[in-house]
Amino acid sequence: MSNARATRPRLHHLAERVGAATSLDGPAEAVAGWIRGIVPRGPVKDALSGTPLGHALHPFLTDLPIGTWTSATLLDLVGGRAARPAAERLIATGVLAAVPTAASGLNDWADTTPADDGVRRMGAVHAVANVAALGLYSASLAARRRDRHGRGVALGLAGIGALTVGGHLGGHLSYAKAVGVDRTAFAAGPDDWSDVYDDAALPEGELRRAEVDGQPVVLARLHGQVHALADTCAHRGGALSDGELVGDCVECPLHGSRFRLSDGSVERGPSAYPQPRYDVRVANGRIGLRAGASF
Repeated sequence: MSNARATRPRLHHLAERVGAATSLDGPAEAVAGWIRGIVPRGPVKDALSGTPLGHALHPFLTDLPIGTWTSATLLDLVGGRAARPAAERLIATGVLAAVPTAASGLNDWADTTPADDGVRRMGAVHAVANVAALGLYSASLAARRRDRHGRGVALGLAGIGALTVGGHLGGHLSYAKAVGVDRTAFAAGPDDWSDVYDDAALPEGELRRAEVDGQPVVLARLHGQVHALADTCAHRGGALSDGELVGDCVECPLHGSRFRLSDGSVERGPSAYPQPRYDVRVANGRIGLRAGASF
């Protein structure tokens, strides 16, 4: 039997090498801690995380600066003199759009941890590349408005280079490292009832971890009724069973997302995704589960 490993593109390996740069940990943690301090849990953080949208906000916003700056570059290269005003307006639009885009991205990045398989390190370089692109395009816009078109084009080309680096690392974070995705997207529950826990071992007002079909489940008894949700937090994969009950919600221990026990919906972010909910029955002293409607 062959022990050969599947080959990966060089760009994949370059991104992974960035993720292996442990020298980034100290500065990255300092900046991430500062961001967490100025964006407390609540409505602003929820908005930056995309909780009202039902999916992460940052990838949606990135289309704006990427689209406008790429279009401006095309006009610079093939549009001629007549396209200069349009290129300038596109660059200005991209500069304005980059501010909320950067804010949402930094908010997401601050919720990663050094243990996330190089994610924080890659995210730090991704952010630096994109901030560099913003600076270059801002300088390009200033040069164009002083009628130094050639300098403005050169700065724009440098900006698109920085944006390409940042975009590649952003894609790697999203699609190779699953940052910003629903961590429960592929969770599945049994169609038939499965006994998972002794009813007497679940006290009122406490959380317990169980398993059904190999999937971790958090159980809670509230006002005498048993509830069951997927234990893996949809936001960053924290174990909800290690969290706590807050009213009629379970709160994730990692970033404080709260999910209603009754239906798994998000009471408070930063999670943008609800938790899968199990149907529950108690029979013969045993708690049984099957997949609920949210699976």
